[in-house]
Amino acid sequence: MKILLFGKNGQLGWELNQTLAPLGELTSLSSKELDVKNLIELKNVINTIKPNLIVNATAYTAVDRAEQEPEIAMQVNAYAPAVMAECAKKIGAVLIHYSTDYVFDGEKKIPYIETDKTNPLNMYGQSKLEGEQSISQVGGVHVILRTSWVYSLRGDNFVTKILSWASQKETLRIVTDQVGSPTWSKTLADVTSKMIANSLPNVVEYFSDKSDIYHVGGLGSVSRFDFANEILRLMPTGKYVTQNLLPALTSDFPTPARRPLFTPLDCSLFEKIFEIKLPKWEDSLQIALN
Repeated sequence: MKILLFGKNGQLGWELNQTLAPLGELTSLSSKELDVKNLIELKNVINTIKPNLIVNATAYTAVDRAEQEPEIAMQVNAYAPAVMAECAKKIGAVLIHYSTDYVFDGEKKIPYIETDKTNPLNMYGQSKLEGEQSISQVGGVHVILRTSWVYSLRGDNFVTKILSWASQKETLRIVTDQVGSPTWSKTLADVTSKMIANSLPNVVEYFSDKSDIYHVGGLGSVSRFDFANEILRLMPTGKYVTQNLLPALTSDFPTPARRPLFTPLDCSLFEKIFEIKLPKWEDSLQIALN
């Protein structure tokens, strides 16, 4: 099986590059090797390689900057996935794509299921939603995995920020009113690879009746404040200077993009359809930090 991975140097792509390698003949491209905004070049690459499976780990994730750069966010998060979907359908390949909890407005009081109404509050969420819709409209064989609060020990994310701040600041103010399902990038990569391994040898046949959107995240939910508290608890003593973790509200930190406040994901459909058990967010964090 030929696998084509886009975005190999991102926090998810880096993990996928390791986990996908044993499953087939893997071609991995970074954003430097292929700028997915160049749609003609993107088409050429897919049509030349003719993979059986395309895994798209590229994303424009700068939530605040997307408000100033809406067109770039749309090119990466919506137009490029649409081209991938069209090419995949044409050559008879499967497309696996990742989306976000930010397609929701956070007004719900219980975890979101796949069929809940979308209503993004910011340009990043809007661009990711349009990516989902474009792939679905093309109608090829695809799986869209919506995830939440992705982190790794590489790159810029909530966990690396807390680790950095904790080594410099005695007091941290963290919001209590944003609640989500933290997801370790390695968990997401492992789950993706397990799903693909289960599809072999007939990857297209396996996914053809499973084309849909699925929620995949760390099981359970937590506020940013309690998440930060858990990160500090798991850090080795002597590695940080923070003495006080103080509660704050999202409104205390005005940003260009509005954030949805409550976006935990109900992942039971994914677990049922693919028969893969997801780990609790606390367990993944503990392994990641140890």
